[in-house]
This record gives sequence, structure tokens and C-alpha cells, in this order.
Amino acid sequence: MGRGRLWRSGLAASMLAGAMELTGRSMQRALDQILRRLITQGRLTVRWPDGGTATYAAGPGPRAALAFASPATVRRLVLDPALAFGEAYMDGTLTPVECGIYDVLDVLTANLGVRGRAHPALQLRTLLGRLSRRFAQFNPARRARRNAAHHYDLSGRLYSLFLDRDRQYSCAYFRTGSETLEEAQAAKKRHIAAKLLLDRPNMTVLDIGSGWGGLALTLARDYGARVVGITLSAEQLADTRARAEAEGLADRVTFELLDYRMMNSRFDRIVSVGMFEHVGVVHYRAFFDVVQRCLAPDGVALLHTIGRSDGPASTNPWLAKYIFPGGYSPALSEVLPPIERAGLVVTDVEVLRLHYAETLRHWRRRFAANRDTIAALYDERFCRMFEFYLAGSELAFRRQGHVNFQLQLAREQSAVPLIRDYVAEAERLPVPLRQHA
Repeated sequence: MGRGRLWRSGLAASMLAGAMELTGRSMQRALDQILRRLITQGRLTVRWPDGGTATYAAGPGPRAALAFASPATVRRLVLDPALAFGEAYMDGTLTPVECGIYDVLDVLTANLGVRGRAHPALQLRTLLGRLSRRFAQFNPARRARRNAAHHYDLSGRLYSLFLDRDRQYSCAYFRTGSETLEEAQAAKKRHIAAKLLLDRPNMTVLDIGSGWGGLALTLARDYGARVVGITLSAEQLADTRARAEAEGLADRVTFELLDYRMMNSRFDRIVSVGMFEHVGVVHYRAFFDVVQRCLAPDGVALLHTIGRSDGPASTNPWLAKYIFPGGYSPALSEVLPPIERAGLVVTDVEVLRLHYAETLRHWRRRFAANRDTIAALYDERFCRMFEFYLAGSELAFRRQGHVNFQLQLAREQSAVPLIRDYVAEAERLPVPLRQHA
């Protein structure tokens, strides 16, 4: 290479390095300005890639500190914070300083609840998410099974390390907030059973999204029901069938790998817990058509689902990419119209506020207590991913608009008592332990 070419090559490299440095400084200034507008509660301290620090403080509220490892991390956060923040934590290029990721997210969610439009990229993401959500939530049978496998076909050992003994992977029911996780999950099952009005032996129940089988087995063992549970997870299916055999309930509980749209049998009762979040807005009418088709004329159905109290939105892109592809938590305004069009009657609506926040608090602490074991099952990046998921989810219920809905449905107005006192009365009674006929 001649001297002129070497000189030109060196000049080009120097100019590129200078441009990158300028871009890095510009992005840092941009993120600095965004944080100054965003933080109106609490205190956030940031250590920049060049070693400098900045503190954003605005009175009482949560406090946290974090460090960025590189200008590239800062650039990604400016351009696409909704996706990049979680990825940077997973990759270790964003690290909490003398605190945990929950503390960092607590500061940010507390302030996003006040000024959620402060970041222009978040505003654009929200708009694009709403425009594209029908495609993102298009879940035909094959795609629905693939989406279910993404999360639920992970090692069963993983879930046993942070869930309760029955592996209830849905919102628990806290009467006082001081219950253990096991007590609150048992109370959730009793609450659901009371709403299902299982008032005679051998009632047939369809459990849509039967998970690890705890609810189906409880309804058969304690309430004398005959239950069919359907799931899209092969991992869960094998586990639930083994549990039914081990508990001597295989003659009363059947588990199948089946999409809800394929079900045509008639049942006295239908229950679905923590599955509706995977249906997608495009398929709500199909879901409730199945409920209407499969529910006996005098039957009762109970839908237990995460929802939004602040109206329709879209799924966080990080959550959709890494945790629940195709998933969405709906507002009531999106759920009630397809229920009405399917010819079903809404006989009761209950909103469980903060119950899921408490549930996730228990899961997050159990995950932390077993982190070394989980890291041995997977790796550090997986642990960071799950930590981010549990912390962010808890704060969505604690500080933002997420709640849990329980919708009781029927085909006839007379299917349930005139007033809802029967729910509390049933919960006060000892567990039935009916003799199996």
C-alpha cells in the first residue's frame, strides 16, 4: 500500500472514530434531556460510559442507580427504549449499581405513570404497537402451539423453583396480604370453585389452559367433578398426566394436547385461568363462541385473566419477543363486546387489584433465593431475562394499569343465584371432599 493510500486510510479511520464519538456524545445528551423531563418523582443516578455521572432527582419516591457500559447501549436506549432496556440488562451492558433491577424499574415506572409520553421513541412505539397488534396477536392453531412452547415448554424444574407447590402460574387470591403463597393460591382455587357452583357430584368441567393441572385435580378431588383439561404445552401435558396417575384421579381427570377451537363436547362448567392472555384480540369472538357452544344451557363459566384498567393498548415489545409471543392483556372494553356477540350473559365481574403484584413479589423472591440453581439449569443471561420479566410484571400491577379480571358467564340469566352472597358462603364451608360416585 502506498504512502498516500495509507494516509487516506488513516484519515478515514480518524474521521469515522470522530463521527462515532460525536454520535455517542449526542446520544448521551439526548438521553440526559429525556431523563431530566421524565424523572418527576424519586431519584435516579446514572453512570455514563465515559465514567461521568448524573443524578435526576425530584423529591420523594423510589431511588436507584445504574451504569451504562458503552455508547452503543445509550444509543439503543434513545432509539428504542421499550426493547433495548431489557436487552441491555440481559446482556450486562446496563447494570444496577448498589441496587437491583426491580429498584431501577420502580423509579422508571413510577415516573412513566405520570409522564408516559416524555420519551418520543416510546410514543412512536405505542402508536406502531396499536397499529400492528392485530397481526402480532394473530394466533392460528399452529402459531398458538409454537407460542405456548416458547414459554411453557421450559424445564418443569424451573417453575418448581419459584411457584407454589401446586405450580399455580396465575394470580393468587390474598384476603389480607399476609398469606403465604401456598395459602393464597389455595384460596384462589376455592374462590373459583365457589363461582363455578359445583353443587353436585360428577359435574363435568372443561379447563381451557390447564397448566400443570392443579386446578383440574383440585376440582376432581375436592368437589367430585369430572374434568377435561386442555393445553398446548407438551411439557405440561406429560406432567399433568403423571400427577393424575400419582393421585389416583386418572379416572376423573383427562388431560389433552388440544387447541380450544377443536373442542365440541358439552360441559356443565367451563373454567379458564391464565390462558386468555394468549388468545389475541383477533380471536376473542372464536374463543367465546367455543364457550357458548360447549357450555350446557344451564351451565356456568369462569374466565380468570390479566387485564388493563386504563383501556386498550399493545404488548410491550420486549415481553412479546422474549416471554409471551402473541400475548396480550385486554381491557374490559375489548372483552365484553365479543361475549355479547357470542350470546353469553355476564353474570358477575370482579377486579382483583394488587393481588397479582403480591403474587409476583413472592415469585420474584423465590426466584432470587434459587438463582444459582436456575443459572445451572440455563445461564446468566436467562436469569437476567427472567428477573427483568418478574420485576417489570410486578410493577405493571403495582404502579401501572394492570389488574386481574374474573368474569362469570352463563347462557341463561337464571344459571346463578340472584345475589353473590353464595360465593362467600361457599368459601366459608369446609372443603367438600365429596364421595366419588
